[in-house]
Amino acid sequence: MHLCHLLNCYKMKKLFVLFIFISVLYSCDQQSPKVDYAVDPRNREVVVGDVLQASSYTYLLVNEKSQQYWMAVTSADIEKGKTYFFTESMEMRDFYSKELDRTFDLILFVGNLSNKPIPAQGASIQPSMAMPHTNTKTTPTKQDINIKPADGSVALVEIFNTPDAYAGKTVKVTGQVTKYNTGIMGKNWVHIQDGSANEDFFDLTITTKDEVAVGDVVIFEGAITLNKDLGSGYFFKILMEDAKASKLSLQ
Repeated sequence: MHLCHLLNCYKMKKLFVLFIFISVLYSCDQQSPKVDYAVDPRNREVVVGDVLQASSYTYLLVNEKSQQYWMAVTSADIEKGKTYFFTESMEMRDFYSKELDRTFDLILFVGNLSNKPIPAQGASIQPSMAMPHTNTKTTPTKQDINIKPADGSVALVEIFNTPDAYAGKTVKVTGQVTKYNTGIMGKNWVHIQDGSANEDFFDLTITTKDEVAVGDVVIFEGAITLNKDLGSGYFFKILMEDAKASKLSLQ
Protein backbone atom coordinates (compact mmCIF):
# COMPACT_ATOMS: atom_id res chain seq x y z
CA MET A 1 0.00 0.00 0.00
CA HIS A 2 2.81 2.33 0.84
CA LEU A 3 4.44 1.74 -2.58
CA CYS A 4 1.15 2.34 -4.39
CA HIS A 5 0.65 5.51 -2.45
CA LEU A 6 4.09 6.74 -3.54
CA LEU A 7 3.35 5.85 -7.16
CA ASN A 8 0.05 7.73 -7.02
CA CYS A 9 1.77 10.79 -5.56
CA TYR A 10 4.40 10.67 -8.28
CA LYS A 11 1.70 10.49 -10.97
CA MET A 12 -0.16 13.40 -9.40
CA LYS A 13 3.00 15.50 -9.33
CA LYS A 14 3.63 14.75 -13.01
CA LEU A 15 0.07 15.74 -13.87
CA PHE A 16 0.42 18.94 -11.85
CA VAL A 17 3.69 19.90 -13.60
CA LEU A 18 2.08 19.14 -16.97
CA PHE A 19 -0.91 21.32 -16.06
CA ILE A 20 1.38 24.23 -15.11
CA PHE A 21 3.35 23.84 -18.35
CA ILE A 22 0.18 23.89 -20.47
CA SER A 23 -1.11 26.92 -18.56
CA VAL A 24 2.11 28.83 -19.20
CA LEU A 25 2.01 27.98 -22.89
CA TYR A 26 -1.62 29.06 -23.11
CA SER A 27 -0.88 32.32 -21.31
CA CYS A 28 2.02 33.14 -23.63
CA ASP A 29 -0.12 32.33 -26.63
CA GLN A 30 -2.84 34.67 -25.37
CA GLN A 31 -0.43 37.54 -24.77
CA SER A 32 1.56 37.27 -28.02
CA PRO A 33 -0.73 37.40 -31.06
CA LYS A 34 -0.07 34.90 -33.80
CA VAL A 35 1.10 36.43 -37.07
CA ASP A 36 1.65 34.93 -40.49
CA TYR A 37 4.53 37.18 -41.54
CA ALA A 38 8.20 37.65 -40.74
CA VAL A 39 8.65 39.77 -37.60
CA ASP A 40 11.22 42.54 -37.25
CA PRO A 41 13.79 41.32 -34.68
CA ARG A 42 13.94 44.84 -33.20
CA ASN A 43 10.38 44.55 -31.87
CA ARG A 44 9.83 45.79 -28.34
CA GLU A 45 6.74 44.64 -26.47
CA VAL A 46 5.01 46.76 -23.83
CA VAL A 47 1.85 46.58 -21.72
CA VAL A 48 -0.03 49.84 -21.13
CA GLY A 49 -0.59 50.70 -17.48
CA ASP A 50 -1.96 54.22 -17.79
CA VAL A 51 -3.08 56.63 -20.52
CA LEU A 52 -3.03 60.45 -20.58
CA GLN A 53 -4.81 62.02 -23.53
CA ALA A 54 -3.78 65.45 -24.85
CA SER A 55 -4.96 67.29 -27.94
CA SER A 56 -2.07 66.23 -30.19
CA TYR A 57 -0.43 63.33 -28.36
CA THR A 58 -1.31 60.34 -26.21
CA TYR A 59 1.03 59.68 -23.28
CA LEU A 60 1.37 56.10 -22.10
CA LEU A 61 2.84 54.65 -18.92
CA VAL A 62 4.06 51.25 -20.08
CA ASN A 63 5.78 48.18 -18.68
CA GLU A 64 8.49 46.46 -20.70
CA LYS A 65 9.63 43.31 -18.92
CA SER A 66 10.65 44.66 -15.48
CA GLN A 67 11.03 48.29 -16.61
CA GLN A 68 8.36 51.00 -16.41
CA TYR A 69 8.53 54.26 -18.38
CA TRP A 70 6.49 56.83 -20.31
CA MET A 71 6.08 57.03 -24.05
CA ALA A 72 4.23 59.38 -26.40
CA VAL A 73 2.51 58.77 -29.73
CA THR A 74 0.31 60.94 -31.90
CA SER A 75 -3.23 61.09 -30.54
CA ALA A 76 -4.66 57.57 -30.64
CA ASP A 77 -7.20 55.33 -28.93
CA ILE A 78 -4.98 53.22 -26.65
CA GLU A 79 -6.41 50.78 -24.11
CA LYS A 80 -5.07 50.13 -20.62
CA GLY A 81 -3.89 46.59 -20.05
CA LYS A 82 -3.36 45.92 -23.75
CA THR A 83 -0.10 44.77 -25.31
CA TYR A 84 1.54 46.87 -28.05
CA PHE A 85 4.70 46.65 -30.16
CA PHE A 86 7.14 49.14 -31.67
CA THR A 87 10.59 49.41 -33.24
CA GLU A 88 11.04 53.16 -33.84
CA SER A 89 11.62 55.48 -30.89
CA MET A 90 13.49 58.57 -29.79
CA GLU A 91 14.47 59.02 -26.13
CA MET A 92 14.06 62.42 -24.48
CA ARG A 93 15.13 63.40 -20.98
CA ASP A 94 13.60 66.16 -18.87
CA PHE A 95 10.88 66.66 -21.47
CA TYR A 96 8.30 69.29 -20.51
CA SER A 97 4.75 69.00 -21.82
CA LYS A 98 3.20 72.43 -21.84
CA GLU A 99 -0.30 71.04 -22.29
CA LEU A 100 0.00 68.64 -19.34
CA ASP A 101 2.16 71.09 -17.36
CA ARG A 102 4.39 68.15 -16.50
CA THR A 103 8.05 67.27 -16.89
CA PHE A 104 8.92 63.67 -17.77
CA ASP A 105 12.35 62.60 -16.53
CA LEU A 106 12.51 60.20 -19.45
CA ILE A 107 10.07 59.60 -22.28
CA LEU A 108 10.16 57.73 -25.58
CA PHE A 109 8.53 59.27 -28.64
CA VAL A 110 7.38 56.22 -30.57
CA GLY A 111 6.80 56.20 -34.31
CA ASN A 112 5.13 52.91 -35.14
CA LEU A 113 3.13 51.63 -32.17
CA SER A 114 0.99 48.68 -33.21
CA ASN A 115 -1.24 46.08 -31.59
CA LYS A 116 0.65 43.40 -33.54
CA PRO A 117 4.40 42.77 -33.90
CA ILE A 118 6.05 45.06 -36.45
CA PRO A 119 6.78 43.12 -39.65
CA ALA A 120 10.28 42.72 -41.02
CA GLN A 121 11.21 44.73 -44.07
CA GLY A 122 9.40 43.33 -47.07
CA ALA A 123 6.73 41.58 -45.00
CA SER A 124 3.07 42.61 -45.15
CA ILE A 125 2.52 45.87 -43.29
CA GLN A 126 0.23 45.98 -40.28
CA PRO A 127 -1.73 49.11 -39.24
CA SER A 128 0.21 51.30 -36.80
CA MET A 129 0.04 54.74 -35.23
CA ALA A 130 2.35 57.35 -36.73
CA MET A 131 4.96 59.19 -34.71
CA PRO A 132 4.70 62.95 -34.06
CA HIS A 133 8.18 63.43 -35.55
CA THR A 134 9.37 63.58 -39.12
CA ASN A 135 12.07 61.20 -40.22
CA THR A 136 13.63 59.82 -43.36
CA LYS A 137 11.07 56.99 -43.37
CA THR A 138 8.14 59.40 -43.75
CA THR A 139 7.54 60.64 -47.27
CA PRO A 140 5.82 64.06 -47.47
CA THR A 141 3.29 64.68 -50.20
CA LYS A 142 3.92 67.46 -52.69
CA GLN A 143 0.97 69.83 -52.65
CA ASP A 144 -0.42 72.16 -55.29
CA ILE A 145 1.10 75.35 -53.87
CA ASN A 146 2.55 78.42 -55.53
CA ILE A 147 4.00 80.82 -52.98
CA LYS A 148 6.34 83.58 -54.13
CA PRO A 149 9.31 84.66 -51.94
CA ALA A 150 8.47 87.72 -49.83
CA ASP A 151 10.39 90.29 -47.81
CA GLY A 152 13.86 89.28 -49.03
CA SER A 153 13.30 85.53 -48.64
CA VAL A 154 14.65 82.91 -51.02
CA ALA A 155 12.74 80.19 -52.85
CA LEU A 156 13.07 76.77 -51.29
CA VAL A 157 14.50 75.36 -54.51
CA GLU A 158 17.52 77.65 -54.14
CA ILE A 159 18.37 75.97 -50.84
CA PHE A 160 17.63 72.52 -52.27
CA ASN A 161 19.87 73.20 -55.31
CA THR A 162 22.89 74.55 -53.39
CA PRO A 163 22.55 73.54 -49.73
CA ASP A 164 26.27 73.96 -49.02
CA ALA A 165 25.99 77.65 -49.89
CA TYR A 166 23.44 78.13 -47.10
CA ALA A 167 24.94 75.85 -44.44
CA GLY A 168 25.31 77.70 -41.14
CA LYS A 169 23.73 80.86 -42.55
CA THR A 170 20.57 82.60 -41.38
CA VAL A 171 18.11 83.04 -44.24
CA LYS A 172 14.45 83.82 -44.85
CA VAL A 173 12.02 81.53 -46.63
CA THR A 174 8.36 81.87 -47.44
CA GLY A 175 6.03 78.90 -47.61
CA GLN A 176 2.71 77.37 -46.69
CA VAL A 177 2.56 75.17 -43.59
CA THR A 178 1.72 71.59 -44.60
CA LYS A 179 2.40 69.89 -41.28
CA TYR A 180 2.74 71.17 -37.70
CA ASN A 181 3.63 69.40 -34.44
CA THR A 182 4.05 71.15 -31.11
CA GLY A 183 6.16 70.67 -28.01
CA ILE A 184 8.83 68.27 -29.29
CA MET A 185 12.13 68.85 -27.51
CA GLY A 186 10.75 72.20 -26.41
CA LYS A 187 10.17 73.31 -30.01
CA ASN A 188 7.47 73.30 -32.64
CA TRP A 189 8.21 71.32 -35.80
CA VAL A 190 6.91 72.74 -39.07
CA HIS A 191 6.90 71.60 -42.69
CA ILE A 192 6.50 74.15 -45.45
CA GLN A 193 6.28 74.09 -49.23
CA ASP A 194 6.28 76.91 -51.77
CA GLY A 195 5.69 74.91 -54.95
CA SER A 196 9.34 74.88 -56.05
CA ALA A 197 11.29 71.65 -56.10
CA ASN A 198 14.53 69.91 -56.96
CA GLU A 199 13.76 66.30 -57.84
CA ASP A 200 12.51 64.78 -54.55
CA PHE A 201 13.22 67.92 -52.48
CA PHE A 202 10.16 70.14 -52.13
CA ASP A 203 9.51 70.17 -48.39
CA LEU A 204 11.54 72.01 -45.73
CA THR A 205 11.46 71.10 -42.04
CA ILE A 206 11.74 74.00 -39.57
CA THR A 207 11.98 74.23 -35.77
CA THR A 208 10.53 77.26 -34.06
CA LYS A 209 9.06 78.41 -30.75
CA ASP A 210 6.41 80.42 -32.61
CA GLU A 211 2.94 79.00 -33.17
CA VAL A 212 1.49 78.50 -36.64
CA ALA A 213 -1.20 76.30 -38.18
CA VAL A 214 -1.51 74.09 -41.22
CA GLY A 215 -2.50 76.29 -44.16
CA ASP A 216 -0.77 79.44 -42.87
CA VAL A 217 1.54 81.25 -45.27
CA VAL A 218 4.58 82.22 -43.20
CA ILE A 219 7.97 83.88 -43.55
CA PHE A 220 10.51 81.95 -41.47
CA GLU A 221 13.96 83.30 -40.64
CA GLY A 222 16.44 80.83 -39.20
CA ALA A 223 19.77 79.06 -39.53
CA ILE A 224 20.22 76.28 -42.07
CA THR A 225 21.79 73.08 -40.75
CA LEU A 226 22.82 70.19 -42.98
CA ASN A 227 22.87 66.48 -42.19
CA LYS A 228 21.31 66.82 -38.74
CA ASP A 229 21.31 63.44 -36.99
CA LEU A 230 19.07 63.22 -33.91
CA GLY A 231 19.68 59.52 -33.43
CA SER A 232 17.28 56.55 -33.62
CA GLY A 233 17.07 56.97 -37.40
CA TYR A 234 15.92 60.59 -37.34
CA PHE A 235 18.07 62.32 -39.91
CA PHE A 236 17.51 65.61 -41.74
CA LYS A 237 19.51 66.47 -44.85
CA ILE A 238 18.36 70.10 -44.59
CA LEU A 239 16.88 71.67 -41.46
CA MET A 240 16.10 75.26 -40.53
CA GLU A 241 16.53 75.69 -36.77
CA ASP A 242 15.20 78.15 -34.19
CA ALA A 243 13.33 80.17 -36.79
CA LYS A 244 11.22 83.26 -36.20
CA ALA A 245 7.82 83.22 -37.88
CA SER A 246 5.85 86.05 -39.49
CA LYS A 247 2.44 85.11 -40.88
CA LEU A 248 1.22 86.45 -44.20
CA SER A 249 -2.18 86.48 -45.85
CA LEU A 250 -2.82 83.87 -48.52
CA GLN A 251 -1.70 85.22 -51.87
